Order: sequence, then structure tokens, then C-alpha cells
Amino acid sequence: MIRKTVATKSSICHQISYLWRNCKNLRTLKQIHARMIVESFNSDRSALKELIYAAAIAIHNTIDYAHQLFDRISEPDLFMWNTMLRGSAQSCRPQLTVSLYSRMEKLFVRPDHYTFPFVLKACTRLSWINVGCAIHGKVTRHGFECNKFARNALIYFHANCGEIGVASMLFDASARRDIVAWSALTAGYARRGNLEMARWLFDEMPVKDLVSWNVMITGYVKQLEMECARELFNLVPKRDVVTWNAMISGYVLSGEHRKALEMYEEMSTAGECPDEVTMLSLLSACAKLGSLDIGEKIHFSIRKMGEGVLGIFLGNALIDMYAKCGNIEKALDVFRCMREKDATSWNSIIVGLAFSGYMNESISVFEDMRKKKFRPNEITFVGVLIACSHAGKVNEGRAYFNLMKDAYNIQPNVKHYGCMVDLFGRAGLLNEAFEFIDTMEFEPNAIIWRTLLGACRIHCNVELGRLANEKLLKLRRDESGDYVLLSNIYASNGEWSGAENVRKMMDETGVKKERGFSLVDEEKNEFLGFLLGSDHRAIARENAC
Repeated sequence: MIRKTVATKSSICHQISYLWRNCKNLRTLKQIHARMIVESFNSDRSALKELIYAAAIAIHNTIDYAHQLFDRISEPDLFMWNTMLRGSAQSCRPQLTVSLYSRMEKLFVRPDHYTFPFVLKACTRLSWINVGCAIHGKVTRHGFECNKFARNALIYFHANCGEIGVASMLFDASARRDIVAWSALTAGYARRGNLEMARWLFDEMPVKDLVSWNVMITGYVKQLEMECARELFNLVPKRDVVTWNAMISGYVLSGEHRKALEMYEEMSTAGECPDEVTMLSLLSACAKLGSLDIGEKIHFSIRKMGEGVLGIFLGNALIDMYAKCGNIEKALDVFRCMREKDATSWNSIIVGLAFSGYMNESISVFEDMRKKKFRPNEITFVGVLIACSHAGKVNEGRAYFNLMKDAYNIQPNVKHYGCMVDLFGRAGLLNEAFEFIDTMEFEPNAIIWRTLLGACRIHCNVELGRLANEKLLKLRRDESGDYVLLSNIYASNGEWSGAENVRKMMDETGVKKERGFSLVDEEKNEFLGFLLGSDHRAIARENAC
């Protein structure tokens, strides 16, 4: 327990207060906590409140440390309880809020009107409808239903995951004077896809604040109605980073990656500073476009933003971007420089190395992951099996597949089976590949049969190729490449009649072989598209950033 001591001098108090202003990470937080203990300042209620506030709310990703501190305070006051509830509700583990409130009830700590909004926020994030409805009952029992903070939280909860009818009932005459209530109900209808009702509420708002504009724009973005979102965006009186992020992420989600980068240029011109969410969306756009040069510029901006410290989410996004853009060396540099890593960090570099042709390095990183006691997951083993397949390491691939099942209790899914079929197929073990498919606990999909058909083409096995194609045609009959592979298997063995029959089958089913498509990088950062077999004129031109 944190012991009680005599209050320290005011000079120490001022020193501690100064330190809080420079507390930006867990390391600094621990240093300040240690200073408080050394100076016998660890029982001062004011200092403890600041300590809990910093750990739970002010500093990112320190909620677990906040709970460790809180558990050692003998008699926390209501402010501390509410601070912990608030921090837990907005953290990556909102379920802690509900368990903390349950503990609060068992200790007969009486809540106030600030308590319940934090618990309801957690229930909304978790979509815990039953728990949220129970909390609604407690709000009523404690007499807070008419309090605007509790009422708005109830409207937001019911609008987003509870009963929209209840949210509308709570939106009574008194709530209609509160812009937060308008935004909460609008957000609920937008989240449920009822944009017509959301837009009606938005248009009826007596006063629109920036939150209201952002709610409506985000509603359009989530339904990928980017034209409507852009129209509204152009009308916003004053934008903030959330407004810009909504548009940038919307363009990324809708596959309009160049527009996302163009929006970022507008954002920079307008003088708006990006945040971590902005950069995550931009890195995703660069990864999809394969735009290494822009990705490197964004990396430079991230360095300036973070003062040299790279967080897990941005680090993972950078690894993914560099790997997909073909610069695996920089992906490795980012991975090695990350102070903290999670499973996604390891998965990104393992898969990136495997697809970039560094199969042995991919397997080596996986072994390093195991040595450092990080638990691999389904995606990790997909990356390892791809590495084994591309390196021709059949025995190692078998061993890792069994390790996944036996040591980590991970049930193989269709991707793992597909990797194993590819492993056997590349090695020419076609019979073993067929036998392996027979052991699957679910029906193989078209990708598995297509993988095996491709292996039969490489190893010129007509009999097994015909069998794989029969299985494939039962699942789909409209992919020209399936027919072409079988036709090529016949042709490579000199069985021209078989190849001709496949071509006739394509004609009878109306399947047309797709023309090849090429992109040629031209001056002024433009791409020219050509169809092979056409008159070689540019048929498409798309501006790049």
C-alpha cells in the first residue's frame, strides 16, 4: 500500500508540477513516480491525482501502469475513480472500465454524474448492449437521467449499439437545445447506415459545431459516399485534423489512393498539422500504390512529429509500406529501430521478407521471435510457410505446420493449407499435395485447386492436372486462366487434341481470355496503360501524385 507521510515543502510541489509538464512517455512517468517516493511525496492527494491523471489519460498507452498505481492507493477519492474510468474507456482495453466500475460498486463508492458517461462510452466501444442497458438502469436509479452528461452518453450508446428508438425518446425538448445530443443521435443514424435520417437531423440542427460536421462527413465516408462527403467537406466553416483525416481515410478505404495523397497536399497547404491517424492512412495509400518516394517523405515527416521515437502502429505501417514498395532493407531498419514491438510488427517483417525473396531471413526472424517469447499467430505461420514454400524447404514446412497445431494450438485455416499445397507443388510432390488436400477438415476452395493446377503445369503432369481442373470447374467456370493452364499442360506434352478441346470448352461457355495489361512510367509522374494485342496506343492515363 502507498503509505501516508507528512506533506512535503511547497518547493518540491512546484518541482513536481514542473516535471508533469515535460512528462510525455512511460519512462519519464516512472522517473517522476520514483522522485515522489524518494521525496516522501507519495501520499499527497494532489500529487497522486496528477500521477493517476498522467498515467491514465495524458500519456498514450500507459493504462496498465495506471491500474498498477491505482491498486496501491489505499482510499482513492471519486476524482481518481472517475479518472481511471475515463482513461480505461478511451484506451485499447475499454473492458477495464466495466470491471473497475463493478469494483467501485462492491466498495460502496457512490458515483456522480461524471461516472456513468465513461462506463457507457466503454460499452459503446465494445458493443456490450446488455451491460450498457444495465448501466442505463443504474443511471435512472441514481437520478442522473436528466443530467445532460449522462443523458448525452445514453443517447450516444443507444444510437450506436442499443435501441435507436430509446435514443430518440431521450432526445426530448431539453436535449434539443444541446448540440452534443444532436451530434450523438446523428452519429447513431449515420453509423447504422441511415444517412437520410442522419442528414435530416444535421440539416435541422439549430447550431452546427465542428463535431457535427465531422460526424456527418464520417457517416458518408463509412458508406463510401465520397462525393457527398467532399461536398460537405467543402462547406465546413473551419476544419480540424479530424475533418481532414475523415476524407483521407475515406479515399483510402474506397481505393482512391491518389486522391488521398492529393488531400494531404491540400491539408499541408492549409497549414493543418497531421497526426498519427493521418500518417497511417497515407502509408496505407503508398503501400497500395507502390509509391516508395512519397512513402519516404511521409517517413521523414513522422520522424519530425515523433521527435525520433517511433510508436508501434506507425512502425508497423512503415514496415508494411517499405516491404510492399520493394525496399525490404528499410523495412528491416524500421523493425530494428522500434523500441516496442507487437505480433503485427513481427508478422509484417516475416511476411515482407518471404514475399521479397529473403526466405532464409524470414525464417530466421521467426526463430528470433520465438526466442524472445513472442507468441506467433495464424498470420505468422502463413508468412513462415510462404518462406518455406519459396525456398523449397519441404521438411521445414511440414515441421512448422505441425508446430502450429501441436505447440501453439492454432487450427489451420484455408490459407495454411494453401501454403502447404504450394510447398508440395513447387517441390514436384504432386501426389503428396493431393493426399494432403484429402486430409483437410473443410472443402478446399478454388485457390487451392488453382495452385495445384499451376504446379501440374510446371511439372507437366497431365493426369493430375486434368483432375485438379475438374475440381476447379465445379467451383467456378468463368476464369479464363484456369482453362489456359490446362490447355498449356496438354500442349507442353504434345497432346494437341486435348489443348484444342479446352479451347472449344472456353468458346462454348463464353469465357474470353483477358488481355495482358502493362503500366509504363512516363515523365511528369504519369502512367500510361497499354493492352497487349491492341494498337499500342495509350488507353488509360491516370495522374499520380
